[in-house]
Amino acid sequence: MCGIVAIVGTRPVSERLVDALKRLEYRGYDSAGVATIHDGQLDRRRAEGKLFNLETKLAGDPLPGLIGIAHTRWATHGAPTENNAHPHFTDGVAVVHNGIIENFSEIKDTLIADGATFSTQTDTEVVAQLLAKLRRDGLDGREAMQAMLRSVTGAYALAVLFADTPGTILAARSGPPLAVGYGEQEMFLGSDAIALAPFTNEITYLNDGDWAVLTADGVDILDHDGNPVTRPRQVSIAAAYMVDKGNHRHFMEKEIYEQPEVISHALGHYVDFTENRVSAAASAIDFARIPSLAISACGTAYLAGLIGKYWFERYARLPVEIDVASEFRYRDIPLSPDAAALFISQSGETADTLASLRYCKDLGLTIGAVVNASESTIARSSDAVFPILAGPEIGVASTKAFTCQLAVLAALAVGAGRARGTISIEEERVLVRHLAEMPRIMASVLNAIQPKMESLARELAKCQDAIYLGRGTSFPLAMEGALKLKEISYIHAEGYAAGELKHGPIALIDENMPVIVIAPHDRFFEKTISNMQEVAARGGRIIFITDERGAAASKLETMSTIVLPNVDELIAPMIFSLPIQLLAYHTAVFMGTDVDQPRNLAKSVTVE
Repeated sequence: MCGIVAIVGTRPVSERLVDALKRLEYRGYDSAGVATIHDGQLDRRRAEGKLFNLETKLAGDPLPGLIGIAHTRWATHGAPTENNAHPHFTDGVAVVHNGIIENFSEIKDTLIADGATFSTQTDTEVVAQLLAKLRRDGLDGREAMQAMLRSVTGAYALAVLFADTPGTILAARSGPPLAVGYGEQEMFLGSDAIALAPFTNEITYLNDGDWAVLTADGVDILDHDGNPVTRPRQVSIAAAYMVDKGNHRHFMEKEIYEQPEVISHALGHYVDFTENRVSAAASAIDFARIPSLAISACGTAYLAGLIGKYWFERYARLPVEIDVASEFRYRDIPLSPDAAALFISQSGETADTLASLRYCKDLGLTIGAVVNASESTIARSSDAVFPILAGPEIGVASTKAFTCQLAVLAALAVGAGRARGTISIEEERVLVRHLAEMPRIMASVLNAIQPKMESLARELAKCQDAIYLGRGTSFPLAMEGALKLKEISYIHAEGYAAGELKHGPIALIDENMPVIVIAPHDRFFEKTISNMQEVAARGGRIIFITDERGAAASKLETMSTIVLPNVDELIAPMIFSLPIQLLAYHTAVFMGTDVDQPRNLAKSVTVE
């Protein structure tokens, strides 16, 4: 959510700032803007909607300058209008901001009483107005910045320009990430390393509470009290990623079809296929000594964790406490300091997940991070990092990151089972062989089911609602299928445990209601078939996703049956993810929605 890029140097910056913002489009946004200083004057261009609109404005009205800040905004306070778009200007001050200023109302009231006039609905404008007042009171830029930071509370990443110091960018971080990039007679600032990849691969991440002063010659980093501090300078791998759609219509489609390859990379990190054993990379947490495991995450990552709970409890006999991070962080859970906690996040910057991590860290738990961004705040705050190695995921609706999270959790659960003695060496080898088969099976499934999923999606696109059902690990998968459909097609959908059907949702079943049933032929199959019969008796339109054994065993008439290969229960969630992803994708395509950047959603949610 929201993106910041800034450059100070010796070459014009406006076009390069917009190009860098394009690399942050995956975060989700609804307006954009850029500001520069030229001949001692601040100037800006802003536009609603996509970056194309901002580029069009710049083409007709160029913005000169060797220093500038730019922003993509995901609306929190105030509608997504050009007037509310960043950068915000006040009396020679320009500000861009990610996050939320929690005490903005109190600051705003004080400033209005002092004579300030506000022109936007945003919380960000109070930062610009407060800085302007502090400058009028006689403080220089650095002094004003530090005084402002002492006054505001909340989650924020900030970049600031003062018209009277045209060679300096000031930045601050409390929550949302900020990275400083190093160039030749140029310095850069960005929300993450991907934004800075076209310019540099040498970066420094600001810590929470840090603020910084950037000039073309370098950067001074200070802590919250204004004391100089040193932060590590490192080489980022983000520059190695070439982010394009290739021959695919959308990034989401490309990322669905990348799954066999990226899961191979993920498994190769955690599994020794020569010995058919889980490798040492999966033992960064000593699962043998912990009495329990806590898991917390948000959205799709939470659903991956919920499937992981089934695995850890089944294969390692390890009790698991799991909740969405926005609830977990406020529950005052009595956790043992001898326990461990896993936090799952694609971006590694999710605010609620990070807050939950800090809660567990304060209690003394061993912290593990299952993340796609090994340089992220969650990763850097953890005792053990388990990278999912999915590569950049640009589509806001997660696909390959989800299945890579599952692959890593599966490997960890098998490794935990072996460490705890709840599975034998031979059982471990059998399970690892199933994991090894997964990329090949995924590739064959994607090729086989594509035409049927596209045809089925044409029918689903005509519906207003849908229900997904499953049992065991297929229950969280049902919730994930419903989440994917509503995220990108805007069709209302809900996922339920199949056994809960008669406890309420069955009231919704009629001849217009599509019911997607996820039912591999596992130990729950017969129970799920009974629930399907309840749907059929009420005229529901059943879309049955099963395997060859399940298709042979079921005699029910369905709207459509998608038949997948017979696979082991361990890898079934990854294989059965594919049809639900393709169904959501093709439905959204037929409905003409913005598949990669659905409305109101953001890829990286860095505020509550």
